[in-house]
Amino acid sequence: MITPRQLFLQHIAQTSPTPLLLEIERAEGMYLYSPDGKPYLDLIAGIGVSCLGHRHPAVVEAVQQQIGKYLHTLVYGEFVLAPQVQLAELLARCLPDPLESVYFVNSGTEATEGAMKLAKRYTGRYEIVACKKAYHGSTQGAASLMWPRDFTQAYYPLLPGIRHIEYNCEWCLQQITERTAAVIMETVQGEWGVRPPTAGYLQKVRERCDEVGALLIFDEIQAGYGRTGSLFAFEQYGVVPDILLLAKGMGGGMPIGAFIASRKIMSALSVNPILGHITTFGGHPVSCAAALATLETLRESDLIGQVKAKEQLFLELLQHPDIVEVRSAGLWLAVELDSFERVQTVIKHCLEQGLVTDWFLFNSRSLRIAPPLIITGEQIRWACEVILEGLALAARSG
Repeated sequence: MITPRQLFLQHIAQTSPTPLLLEIERAEGMYLYSPDGKPYLDLIAGIGVSCLGHRHPAVVEAVQQQIGKYLHTLVYGEFVLAPQVQLAELLARCLPDPLESVYFVNSGTEATEGAMKLAKRYTGRYEIVACKKAYHGSTQGAASLMWPRDFTQAYYPLLPGIRHIEYNCEWCLQQITERTAAVIMETVQGEWGVRPPTAGYLQKVRERCDEVGALLIFDEIQAGYGRTGSLFAFEQYGVVPDILLLAKGMGGGMPIGAFIASRKIMSALSVNPILGHITTFGGHPVSCAAALATLETLRESDLIGQVKAKEQLFLELLQHPDIVEVRSAGLWLAVELDSFERVQTVIKHCLEQGLVTDWFLFNSRSLRIAPPLIITGEQIRWACEVILEGLALAARSG
């Protein structure tokens, strides 16, 4: 009899020659479970998605209630749908002025695409400045922002008019000019292995954008929803973007994203031409209901307030001679080793022991740690023990 794994390899389009092939039957809280009942502690939250853990009761209840009312109705932006309206209003209350107008999409890369169009339409300019080693998505517009070109060269030509600068380089900001429609950057760089901004850097970026009339776009697709110790990471740096990108943790496990701006900026998509940006499934009522429950839960609980203490526990426990550096921004850590091979040895050991971890797109020498915010101190201690065992094994194997 053909197995699910065989069917997976035959009929699911592959993204690499060596998928993990971990078969999941169910998930609950911090854990994924295989068909034979083996638990796997999820230390990466589905790459930053399951901020409340898997199947959080509030999210499940919201989804079930919405399914009992209606699913898709009409393309986004035509009907008045309670889940969309309530979520947008709560987001606006959580954000500083003038971030008040929300455009819902299905994913982070779609949020990037929408923001790029909005910036070009509003400013009348075409050049976009992005940071090297940043990741904003894989569709062609978002991929055009990517550098180095390892993951994009095969798909050229991509969008023209993209200028790349080094993150945390103040001198590089002179490349932002009167030709620049927008500067897009991650508040904390993720796929380069968790790189927070240096002191004063984001303020300098804001000042330069204001000086030349460019919009500032903060990508908080990974950094948002409590991951760094505040609801939105930019709150810790005293800088407000013109456009904010959200996704991943936003839906508590359901697919949703958004780009958010002032009404003045966002209105540019509604005229000359009308329907300047449209989406069929963006703001799906079930996803919006799940996202509303996620945001309400984060606001009503102390999960975000616990992030810094849990971060500190990871930092205290992750001590080993073979660890080159540990970088962190809340419950988002990069454990840098000296080689990709050693990282792979640790990842394999962790998986064998029932711990799911990963590496970074632009930093294959670092282990990714980004658990659901509900992780306990006991679970952190166990996870660190397994990682240190993997490091010892890697040392013995050379």
